[in-house]
Amino acid sequence: MAILSKEEAQALLKKVLSYSKAEECEVNLNGSEGGNIRYALNAVSTAGDISTLSLSVTSVYGKKAGVATINEFDDAALERVVRRAEEVAQLAPENPEYMSVLGPREFKESATYNATTAAITPDTRADMVAKSLDVTKQAKLTAAGFLENSTGFSAMMNSKGLFAYNKGTDITFSVTTRTEDGTGSGYAANGFTDSGKMDTFTATKRAATKATGSVGAKAIEPGKYTVILEPVAAAYMMENMFRFDARSAEEGRSFLSKKGGGTKLGEQLVDPKVNIYSDPFHPELPSSTWSGDGLPREKTMWIDKGVVKNLSYSRYWADKKGVQPLPGPANIIMDGGDATLEDLIKSTEKGILVTKLWYIRMVDPQSLLLTGLTRDATFYIENGKVKFPIKNFRFNESPIIMLNNLEALGKTERTISVESYRSYMIPPMKIRDFTFTSLSDAV
Repeated sequence: MAILSKEEAQALLKKVLSYSKAEECEVNLNGSEGGNIRYALNAVSTAGDISTLSLSVTSVYGKKAGVATINEFDDAALERVVRRAEEVAQLAPENPEYMSVLGPREFKESATYNATTAAITPDTRADMVAKSLDVTKQAKLTAAGFLENSTGFSAMMNSKGLFAYNKGTDITFSVTTRTEDGTGSGYAANGFTDSGKMDTFTATKRAATKATGSVGAKAIEPGKYTVILEPVAAAYMMENMFRFDARSAEEGRSFLSKKGGGTKLGEQLVDPKVNIYSDPFHPELPSSTWSGDGLPREKTMWIDKGVVKNLSYSRYWADKKGVQPLPGPANIIMDGGDATLEDLIKSTEKGILVTKLWYIRMVDPQSLLLTGLTRDATFYIENGKVKFPIKNFRFNESPIIMLNNLEALGKTERTISVESYRSYMIPPMKIRDFTFTSLSDAV
């Protein structure tokens, strides 16, 4: 029962709403099924299948709202959860920012579902992991990895007649490879809507090459260096800037706030080579075509040629400011160039190649100053070639400053951040004057 069709979801939500006695009611239904394999020391440690289905009811009286959830679906249970939400609403304080539910909207069909991914079995996952382990065993490396696939749906309906439905699939894979003595480490990660694009063998090969190549790392002095960030490292570095929220900017709490008041909307924020946008119909990273509050999603430019083009407005904040609401990004795509990673390396006289960043923490939200560490293979580049592995660094850098020091972009590719479990379309990038503050003995 975990994955309901559009028609099944619509019928269930209509039934739930029929029990409502509140002034307004919104019902959300979410289900997923899938499985995973986790492995370490070149052996599977855990594996399983997961199936969930849950329903949430929000009942409203005036500006007082109450929420109740349930995972039982007989008629008595459905009526009971509605009554509970109404009881909670009567006891709740008024929410001055509450916005009345929207009426019917038309939503385009999304491209988030792939039948091949939905048909994955435990045997499919086992075969994928076996290909990864074949690489590390032959190379005499130790691997730890995680493979997960999921099929999910979400649906919402309210007492004014709005109904929305979306079904999607996803598969993600990440692997860390280590040399037997623990002194070399490599990493690779991929995520796709279509599992047919997942190549665990090639990804593990890439991680294995990093691991063997990072043995014997040398210490070099911290300082400002030209860096080449692979897509995984770039995604980790940049994901803190992907909110584009108007309210936090206008209230002075954001990197998009101007000193003295106002926002940086319409201003040149970063290098003109930078274009960042959301597009629910992007073929490599599709998303739902509606937001959680029932607004349609369309392609939206957030940064256009380095200029802040749009800010997202919640319905409440848009009403307060007299503008149209604009949902925040459901996916992030950053345009790249035609260069390969190898081309970026060849164009670098002296620099550092960064595979991955880790343990990133915010230092200053208004400048987006971050601190963190490199890991899983960092290399020194000289005269267009990778010369030798180097010990890891701690860095202090802002993605805003970084994107103002942008020299070149490679080809955009889909990558995942294990920190946030989100996928992005991000290119490798060459940055000048990236600030490394100290050495780290971590591998």
